[in-house]
Amino acid sequence: MATGYYELTCGEKPRFNLKSANHQVILTSQAYTSKAAAENGIASIQKHACGDDCFERKESKAGQPYFVLKAANGQVIGQSQMYESAAAMEKGIESVKTNGPSTDVREVE
Repeated sequence: MATGYYELTCGEKPRFNLKSANHQVILTSQAYTSKAAAENGIASIQKHACGDDCFERKESKAGQPYFVLKAANGQVIGQSQMYESAAAMEKGIESVKTNGPSTDVREVE
């Protein structure tokens, strides 16, 4: 079964996306100060992506549901896209739970 992967963009402000096996972005990180810090963010998702208590469900000002994934210290590790419905958001959370533990990290320019 195909699994998701991380796409790590290096450069002045490294960041990463967690992508599903069909290459859709399911979680986007903040910009980090170094590649090592971004790699630590990936490691944190690999550790915290399975627990439902690490997901905070939110709603944008426009009324669109989305979620953030938080580390044990409460720091936001990544944010989802905006969804059309709460049910679609829940599917996104399940996708992070499924794909987050992936150890496949692909560096891109």
